[in-house]
Amino acid sequence: MNKLIKLIMELYWRFFTSPERYAKHLGVDIGTNNLIKKMHWSSEPYLIKVGSNCQLTNCRIFTHGGGQVVRDEHPEFDVFGKVTIGNWVYIGTNSLIMPGVTIGDNVLIAAGSVVTKSIPNRKVVAGNPARIICSIDEYYERNKMYDQGTKGLDDSTKRGILLNAEYESFLRK
Repeated sequence: MNKLIKLIMELYWRFFTSPERYAKHLGVDIGTNNLIKKMHWSSEPYLIKVGSNCQLTNCRIFTHGGGQVVRDEHPEFDVFGKVTIGNWVYIGTNSLIMPGVTIGDNVLIAAGSVVTKSIPNRKVVAGNPARIICSIDEYYERNKMYDQGTKGLDDSTKRGILLNAEYESFLRK
């Protein structure tokens, strides 16, 4: 019966509360005003700190790893690294944040990046392994011509603006 109650409680926290409340329940030290999508918080979520005004989109954060390979010789071996994420950080979908990484303030991590080293403030990183590709100021300058000004609008208004916008006003690769 205890296992059933534990399972029900886990399902409640995972699926019937906000991702932010679920993170706090697990022990993540988390700030305010974050947008968090489906997440993997590692097996030691209490070693993770997330600032405020962050957007984390279906990424994975790890606080340990690799110990299994030497446990035949060193059975108690276990290595951990705290992960700290600053304020105003965006972490793109399917990114991996490895143990011991500190991410500064105002950092953009592109989707699919594997972050193996700490990132200073106001940088844009991408790749596997993630590398600095520009500063936040350079990112803004490169992309300001594509700004549609739709943040905060309701879906219907946003849809109308985007469907009627000129082709040249969209980001192109």
